Amino acid sequence: MLEFTENLGNRDDLQPTERLTLAYEQRGKCRQRLRLDSGQEAGLFLQRGQVLREGDVLRAGETLAVVHNAQEPVVTAVAPNWETLARACYHLGNRHAPLQLGHKWLRFTPDHVLEELAESLGLRLRRENAAFVPEGGAYDGPHSHA
Repeated sequence: MLEFTENLGNRDDLQPTERLTLAYEQRGKCRQRLRLDSGQEAGLFLQRGQVLREGDVLRAGETLAVVHNAQEPVVTAVAPNWETLARACYHLGNRHAPLQLGHKWLRFTPDHVLEELAESLGLRLRRENAAFVPEGGAYDGPHSHA
């Protein structure tokens, strides 16, 4: 089993031979057992506190794998205007729900309470499969591996 112990960051100068497609929850766990896209079993043993991002390159000895965001079930809530979007972000943020923000839309993982709240605030909901990349939060510093 490959043991990935080092995150080299988003590097264009490397040629990873493996791919690792991870859902949002998996990208936040630094110790876990998983499968590469090739089907090979692997273990993740990274420094605590890291969140993996699209394009990060992981090292297991001589093997390099690139991280990709998985398509996963999400709810995309579309606002008719910026005021409605701001109000929804405020109320959903008060529930400490991870949110991905776009142009007059926000995205969260399926949750009937959040869905009812979003609809009551005037957002139009769409269930779909998409990469979920929520905002890091106020204290999510720059992504560095120095």
